[in-house]
Amino acid sequence: MAAKKMGRPTDEPKPNKLHLRLSDVDLKILDDYCKRTGKTRPEGARDGIKCLKQK
Repeated sequence: MAAKKMGRPTDEPKPNKLHLRLSDVDLKILDDYCKRTGKTRPEGARDGIKCLKQK
């Protein structure tokens, strides 16, 4: 049996995947946010999810 491949070490592993569909308006909002902040789409989406915790 082959040994499990080791990826980059991380303090915050992200083993869960999410696939979603966005409207053109929602994607533009995400892309505008990412452009302003210099973040990637996944980082921007995670920021939005974290905002939900505050509600």
